[in-house]
Amino acid sequence: MPSPARRPGRRRRRLAVLAQLVAVVLAVGAAVTVIAEGPGGRPGPEHLAAEEIRTPPPLLAAPPTVDPVPADAVPSSPPPVLRVPGAVPSAGSGRFGYDARSGPVLGRAGELRRYRVAVESGSDESAADFGQVVEAALAGPGSWVDSGRLRLRQVPGDAPRDFTVYLATARTAGRMCAAGGVDIRVGGRPYTSCRAPGQVIINLDRWRLSVPHFVSAEVPLAVYRTYVVNHEVGHQLGHRHERCPGAGRPAPVMMQQTLFLKGCTVNPWPYLDGRRYSGPPL
Repeated sequence: MPSPARRPGRRRRRLAVLAQLVAVVLAVGAAVTVIAEGPGGRPGPEHLAAEEIRTPPPLLAAPPTVDPVPADAVPSSPPPVLRVPGAVPSAGSGRFGYDARSGPVLGRAGELRRYRVAVESGSDESAADFGQVVEAALAGPGSWVDSGRLRLRQVPGDAPRDFTVYLATARTAGRMCAAGGVDIRVGGRPYTSCRAPGQVIINLDRWRLSVPHFVSAEVPLAVYRTYVVNHEVGHQLGHRHERCPGAGRPAPVMMQQTLFLKGCTVNPWPYLDGRRYSGPPL
């Protein structure tokens, strides 16, 4: 049995050990409290060392999770316009309004040919807008002026000109083309566009709706418009119809792409890579 004189010393040692344990618990609690005081419940910079040293691993916060961005939230470019929605006027007044603008000279050298731009009243189209699209088609790169032997320029409606580019409703286009010796009917209805002497006549139906095989292949309406302008202006410049040079190859611009492709791919330009592109004569 231990001596009574030694019991007080042992009691003091036990009390000292208990005091140390209490101090450790309080220190850990204080560290956790301080860490939670940073902005947003995260540790402030001055307490990062305390977090690393004094916080037990189970109390460390997990890194924030980043939710994946839903696929439908990723911005994407709008799909191309394949045709203009809504009804297309089948007949207009038969009278035309002219774009009053003088355009730039297109092409670097060669004979200068002047053209004016006209839109039938009642077609719900703007002569200025039509003129800009015609100019873009004839400017290229890839248009007829790439030959280096031709220049083109739009002039106002009352100015001297070599030819006029008309945008006409189907009925008026059919009448104008027939007067020039061209039948544009398919299934009894004026369908295609044409060239008559001094007149490039674009059918409003095709300008607004393109053609079914272009639409089903998701060819933009802008591509069809470029094609039809270059095709009909090509006739004005003396070029005749051509055939597909081979399956899978680009269609010549003088091929009747409005009616068929015959295994060729859509092509709105007479020049490709700076060289005249053509097919066998029809």
